[in-house]
Parts: sequence; structure tokens; C-alpha cells
Amino acid sequence: MKKNIVLDHAEKLTAGSISRRRFIMTALAAGATLPIAMSIADKAIAATPVKGGRLRHGVGYGSTTDSLDPGTSENGFTQALHYSYGNHLTEVNNDGSLIPELAESFEASNGAKTWAFNLRKGVEFHNGKSLTADDVIATYNYHRDENSKSAAKGLLTAVTSMKKDGDYRVIFELEAGNADFPYIVSDYHLVIQAEKDGKIDPLSGVGTGAYVLQEFEPGVRSISTRNPNFFKEGRAHFDEIEMLSILDITARQNAIMNGNVDVIDNVDPKTVALLARVPTLNILEVTGTQHYTFPMRLDVEPFGNRDLRLALKYAIKRQELVDKILLGHGLAGNDIPISSAMPFLNTDIPQREFNPEKAAEHYKKSGHSGPIQLSASDAAFAGAVDAAQLIAASAKEAGIDIEVVREPKDGYWSNVWNKKGWCACYWGGRPTQDWMYSAAYTADTEWNDTAWKETDDAKRFNEVVVSARSETDEGKRKAQYFEAQQLLHDDGGAIVAMWANYIHAHSKKLTNEGKVAANWVNDGGKLAERWWFA
Repeated sequence: MKKNIVLDHAEKLTAGSISRRRFIMTALAAGATLPIAMSIADKAIAATPVKGGRLRHGVGYGSTTDSLDPGTSENGFTQALHYSYGNHLTEVNNDGSLIPELAESFEASNGAKTWAFNLRKGVEFHNGKSLTADDVIATYNYHRDENSKSAAKGLLTAVTSMKKDGDYRVIFELEAGNADFPYIVSDYHLVIQAEKDGKIDPLSGVGTGAYVLQEFEPGVRSISTRNPNFFKEGRAHFDEIEMLSILDITARQNAIMNGNVDVIDNVDPKTVALLARVPTLNILEVTGTQHYTFPMRLDVEPFGNRDLRLALKYAIKRQELVDKILLGHGLAGNDIPISSAMPFLNTDIPQREFNPEKAAEHYKKSGHSGPIQLSASDAAFAGAVDAAQLIAASAKEAGIDIEVVREPKDGYWSNVWNKKGWCACYWGGRPTQDWMYSAAYTADTEWNDTAWKETDDAKRFNEVVVSARSETDEGKRKAQYFEAQQLLHDDGGAIVAMWANYIHAHSKKLTNEGKVAANWVNDGGKLAERWWFA
């Protein structure tokens, strides 16, 4: 009981509702010694969010082709930017749970075919407009439009209609039940924006979020200031946010070591030990759903050949990539984008290992000869070019000639990824299988970077995913997702080579609640909203 009293008062001290002196007196009365009471008090005060300061964030992503349109966001810079100025109907919290955001509640009916979201009242956009159901409907119609190029379009194909029930309630009708729909609406592309005459301006940069965008120079930097009318209590502690796109690994490392920025993401595993020795810095490592891939586009020769795809999959020393590229900060991949952190992982699928005999056998069956180009840039992930070179070296042992093409960092995501036949890529992952598939693997998504759509297995995969989406029987759903993973593993164009931990370095002056989200880099993309200077 006395211990509970101390802990209860420590929480009050953190919240600022009691003084340090009062806490210490309470702790002493409960039987704590003075040193222990003072230590607990110091830790509680350190955990108290402090307003103020300018956060300088060195981001390992960004491109001069970036846009303020959330629908076309394709890297960690614009993702963090959209999360800072905008909000969604729901949010993946820093403990991994799904919580309401602009919606204060939501409920399903009709076998999860109908979803109703009840909006918060009193929320304002940065331009002063009050949030209503019309804004939600206009936002979703933008992404659903038949001519839309939004990456979220594929996520919303199941939505057959939307309507408002008053100003603060939106009802979605789906073509089939989808138990994961509340997760889908937290996707970072689906920033709710202000409507005017039934339309939104996707390039406005205006949202309801923690920070008001002041400047945006694509591929260079952004500057934002705290939103004085932000609706969340206990969030948005910095006065200003400056995000700097620093693609060069060495430059990013030097920036944090020299104190030119307060936090960097995408730390090269090779420099973790070096940065850990800097007395002013902390290393933050989070195991999540991030994975590094080498997608082969089936609509670009020679990757339409199944035997060639299998040859390349068997020609890779995956553990070597983990050891030499990640330096152990991750796990070997198995050509499926599903990790043990997600429901229904098919553990019956054997880990694909380097097998030069099988690689050579499938390569001979493919009938291909000559070099195969593999495009790579460290814009994809730290060490991507080195990883490509290791793949070329191991493939050579199987008699396969791979030519590594070193691509420019700037423009990589617009000029190489999702266009060239074979390249390096990263995915932050998604909380559910349906979401991951809908984002990158189903036939209807803009981000199907393997163009795996027309084979018999691809068509079956799409059928299974649609069926599993509305299946409420867990046993049947498990069987369907097991089949989907097997189809991807055997026929898909994605080489999922590694599962990589999120690694950050930050000033010891910068702190957080102690729980850091693993669904995306940078505390689920919400570092600017959740962190503060101690």
C-alpha cells in the first residue's frame, strides 16, 4: 500500500500537480529513505514534459521531387512532415495499440461492413475552419477518385460509399466486412484536410496537427511552429520544428556528433558503437516491422520468368547481409513481408537459405544469359549499395552475373523505385497483414513495386486476401493468410532480404515517455509531437 502511495504521488509530481517538496515528505512518511525519495523525485521531474525549444531533426530521407500531397508521400521525410501538421481518424499509439485521434470513437455493424466514426468537436484546422464530417468525406474522395495517383487508393477500394450522419459522424460502407478497417484509416497518407466546395487542396499543407507548416523546401528542409490550438493535451512541446534532409550517412552522423541537430534517424549500424561513445548522445534502437527488400518487376524483362526469380532468391546469403550490413541489428528475411510481431505468421514456411545448386538449376531453366542489372542507392537504406555488391558476389558463385548500378540518391524514389526492373527498397511495414498487402502487393495498389498481378499465383493471392479481409473465423483467416504467404514466397517478385531495427541517435537533452512506437521510424512518425527537451 505504501509503495502504491509513493508511485501515485510520483505520477502527480510528473504531471505537475504537486511540488517536489510535498512528494519527498509523502515518500518519507511512507517509509522511503531520503536518498531514495530524492532519486524518485528527480526521475519523476525528468519525465515531466517541458514546453519550449527548437527541435532540429536530421532525417535520412527526402527528395527534391517530394510534394506536400499526402497521397504521394513516399519516404520518411514527408511521412514525418504529414504527421506533424495533420491528423487521422485513428492513431497507432506509442505502445502499439490503436486509439482514436480525430475520431473520438468508432464502431462496426453489419458484419464489419459498416463502420461509423464519431468525430471530436471543437477541433480546428490551421486556417481556422472547424473540423466536420464534410472534411473527412472530401479527403477520402480525393484518394478514392478514379484518376487518383494516391498510394492510399488501393487501401480504399473496398469502400463503396460514405455519408455523414450530422456534422460529427461519418459512416463508411464496405463491399465486404473488414475487421482491420480502423487500422487502415490511420495510414499516413490519409491526413484529414479542410474541404471547400466539396474538394480539398492536397498541396495546402494545412491540417489540424501539432505544428503549423511555415516553410517547405523539397529535399532540403521544413520549418513548423507549434499549433496553439492543438486539441491533444500533453502533446506538442517544442516551439519550433526544423527537419533537415541529410541523405549522406557520414554527414548525418557528423551533424549529431557536432551538435548541429538534436536527433537523427536511420543510423548506419556501422557507426552505432562510435556514436554510443559520444557522452552527449543516446542510442535508441527499436525492433519493429521495418524490412529491406529488392523488388523485381514482373513487367520488366527478364523478371517475368518465375525460374529466374527463384534463381535470384536462392542466390542470396541472407545471414551475411544481416551480419555485414546490419551488423546483427536485425534478422534474415524470407521473401514475405510478415514478421513475428504481426498476427498469423506462417512458421511452416522454411527459411530460404543460400543454395547455389538450386540457384544454378533455376537459372538454367530460365534460359537467360548475360548480366542482370540491380539498381541501388543508400537513399534506399544505409548500406544498400554494399548489400547489392554482396548479392552480386554470392550470385556469381551460382554462375549468375549481376551488374550493380549505383543510382543517385536524389530522385531515387521517383526515378528508380517502382520503375526499374530490380532495385533496393525499404518498407516500414504495417500493423496487419491486410494493410501490408493492400499497400504493396495487391493488384490494385499504386505501390505494387513488383507488378506481381497477372500470374496464376498472383491472381489467387488477390482472391485469398480479399476473402481473408472479411473472414471473422480466426481459424479460417489463419489458413487463408498462411496460403497468401506461401504464394508470395514461391512466386512473388519481392526479395525480402532483411528485417532491420530502427536505430536513432539523439541528444541526452531530448527525452520521451519511455515508450517508443515500432510501427514506423521516428516513434511512429510522431517524434515531433511526443518528445520534448528535458
